[in-house]
Amino acid sequence: MEWFVKAFIRASLVWFTVGIVLGLAMAVHPAWVVYRPAHAHMNVVGFITMMIFGIGYQLLPRLFGHQLQSRALAIAHWWLANVGLALMVAGFILGPHIGLKSAPITSAGGSLFAIGAFAFVYNLWRTFNAAEARHRLIKGDPPSGRTLTALDE
Repeated sequence: MEWFVKAFIRASLVWFTVGIVLGLAMAVHPAWVVYRPAHAHMNVVGFITMMIFGIGYQLLPRLFGHQLQSRALAIAHWWLANVGLALMVAGFILGPHIGLKSAPITSAGGSLFAIGAFAFVYNLWRTFNAAEARHRLIKGDPPSGRTLTALDE
């Protein structure tokens, strides 16, 4: 298993743990409910989405029978996703204390996370295209001439 796959899964578990701790703190201190956006992003984006990224990088190339198009892009994605989420969470935590001054932090984090997510999509799409091209070559079919295939096939 590639290290970045393990890193996504471990990051997922860390974000889940931190999200649980914040959820418990909000239950004990009801005034902390102002941190609900941070709690939600830790659990949904941190736990669920990071787990999907890790499992996706491990499983999907194997299902298509072709190695991942770019390890470097997957590694960059890990950094973008985790730094982006950390900034988003920091912005959500700072928001109740400094108001709209936290917006640049939150939006920078969201932008980094989104760039990473687009990298995930691009990387897997290129992997699937490469697998499809290899399959056509083996079968003797002519190449489609398309680099990005639509879902209409």
